[in-house]
Amino acid sequence: MKIRSFDADKAILYLVATPIGNLKDMTFRAIEVLQSVDKIYAEDTRTSGVLLSYYDIHTKLESYHEYNQDLKADQVLNELNSGMKLAIISDAGLPVISDPGYKLVTLAIENGIAVSTIPGASAGISALIASGLAPMPYTFYGFLDAKHIKRIKELEDLKYLPHTIIFYEAPHRIEETLKDLLSVFGNRQIVLARELTKTFEEYARGTIEDILLELPTKGEMVLIVEGYKEENQIDNPFQKIDELISLGSKPNDAIKEVAKLINANKSELYKGYLEYKNK
Repeated sequence: MKIRSFDADKAILYLVATPIGNLKDMTFRAIEVLQSVDKIYAEDTRTSGVLLSYYDIHTKLESYHEYNQDLKADQVLNELNSGMKLAIISDAGLPVISDPGYKLVTLAIENGIAVSTIPGASAGISALIASGLAPMPYTFYGFLDAKHIKRIKELEDLKYLPHTIIFYEAPHRIEETLKDLLSVFGNRQIVLARELTKTFEEYARGTIEDILLELPTKGEMVLIVEGYKEENQIDNPFQKIDELISLGSKPNDAIKEVAKLINANKSELYKGYLEYKNK
């Protein structure tokens, strides 16, 4: 299905980037679109109201956030089907990415309605390119689960990914997240970027242990983590299993981890390990 984005007589859903900190990081085109649409849906109308007032934008503003998105979906779709031109904005950066909007995008596409991005600031990419860690390939993950056990499971799934990984994290959870990261990933190089584009913008670079010694606790944060490096690959998987067991892992857990590391069948690795131990 092909849908042309720009037709003056047809509805369109704009996904508009907003500044991630400094209000001056708004594009001319974003201002024009927000001035011209029939309505703007915002994650937080109070936060967005400040931005719109700064740029003298008086378009009707209505809330669309995590807790009302299911209730508002039909309303927004009806407005689009009636021919309205709408915009979605989040509190900062691009909507949809770790913010509401995905459901509306899919509904619009399913109904043959144009969806178009008005590009601009992105906290994750902004932090990545200034981090000093390898910019490509990278994996954007967003927020890890707030619960410890689920967060550990997510990190275990990412442990051997050879990509630089981008996380978002809240200041009140950053310490426990870094401690979990250290326990699962080991003491990798990371970059913690906070208060991006604002007066107190700061990049903390070093190992996880380094950053934990002088951990900032204010400001929304972007965490950039170096990927798993091929030179860390093991030559002898059986010795690696013994190493993990000596560090406190249960034998089954150690075998499972090494099987994942070398992309081997766990049962076959177990049989090989038993033969290795019986020699």
